[in-house]
Amino acid sequence: MASSYSFPLFEPAEIEAALHSYGIAPSTSLCAEDIVHPQPGFVAEVLYLFLLNFVGDEPDEQLQFQALQVLDNPEHHMRALRLSRIYKRANAFLQSIQFRDLNLRDLLRADGPRVVLILSALINFLLFRREKLALLEPIVQEYGALDKRQRELRAKIDELSKAKEDHLLKEQVEAPMVQQLEKEVNALKQRLHDYNREQLSLRHASKALDEKRGDTAEGINQADFELVKVMQEKEKLSAKIVLPLKSFRRNLEEKKAVRDELKNLEKMAMQNVQEKTDTLEMYTKVSEKLAKHLSKISAVLDKSAAAKASEKDVKAHKEKISDQNLEIKALHNKAAEWEMKVLENEAKLKAKEKERDQRVGENKGKMTALKSEGSELCSQADSVAEAGRKKIEEIYGKYDQVCEATKMYMDGMDQSFDETDEDAVMLNTIAQSGA
Repeated sequence: MASSYSFPLFEPAEIEAALHSYGIAPSTSLCAEDIVHPQPGFVAEVLYLFLLNFVGDEPDEQLQFQALQVLDNPEHHMRALRLSRIYKRANAFLQSIQFRDLNLRDLLRADGPRVVLILSALINFLLFRREKLALLEPIVQEYGALDKRQRELRAKIDELSKAKEDHLLKEQVEAPMVQQLEKEVNALKQRLHDYNREQLSLRHASKALDEKRGDTAEGINQADFELVKVMQEKEKLSAKIVLPLKSFRRNLEEKKAVRDELKNLEKMAMQNVQEKTDTLEMYTKVSEKLAKHLSKISAVLDKSAAAKASEKDVKAHKEKISDQNLEIKALHNKAAEWEMKVLENEAKLKAKEKERDQRVGENKGKMTALKSEGSELCSQADSVAEAGRKKIEEIYGKYDQVCEATKMYMDGMDQSFDETDEDAVMLNTIAQSGA
């Protein structure tokens, strides 16, 4: 029966090399001569290794045990069942690749040409399989690289999420410190406001003292003016007093002369009485004038005492003004000291605000960078996942033919189980008839 599956036949040496290359040689000492003149069971061993390594066909021990239970003397049928199983599996697979003339004789005692034909079919399938896998390997490798990149991105996302959580935790930990700094800043602002208000009150007090000092200076100037006027009046009165004193001295001298003359003229006649009366009247007038001059002198002395008292008041005012000037200087010094403190507190406040703004800016920058990087990584991960999904769909499309062949193989397996049962019954019948 000719095969409907056409493929190039290989030389025995090529078949021997391929069997060793794919690991399905029954023994390590296999040579081309063993293929040309095969031993009984050679094809069965090759097919068994092929099914085991490339089709994933493992012997079902439970199924074999159940098949042996229906036979008498099952130990005599172990090899027959094994060959029957290999035949069913191999025939189903070879039919799936359009090789349809496999028989039991090929497994037991195949000749050289049949062995070359069967093994050439298997080797052609393996070459075809390797070629298709080579075509799919770049896609698989690319998908592996994408999968690796996706895992790296997910790891980086987890790392950034952990860093974000650590940052949030650190921010929560530093929240009391920030609140404390805000309280200190508010306290400094309140203290600065109090200092400014106190400075304003000091300025008002200083202004009031300046006005009072101006009034006092004006009073001093007025007192100086009055003192100058009093001194001028004193000088005038002194000048007026000097002239009557001179006349008084002259009169005294005249009086002395007159008295001497009177003493000399006492002995004279009473004719000089009238002259003495006139002289007495003159003395009376002079004494009245002297009394007036004395009253004026006492008034001048009173004015002089008042001027001295005003000088004392002026001195007291000057001392008071000097004390007020000292107080004003002390207030100015205190105001300067308060201004220095205010400037220091303003500098501290600005430094605190700058530090707070810097920390807030750094935290905002870090949060923005983390959010942007996380979003970028998420987008990259999504793009990688989308590309991976497309590659997977492409790989699934590439494997559709293999899946169809597998489906055909699985459909043949159910049929092979039924045929196995029939073969077991047939073997049992043969064994009974032989007995």
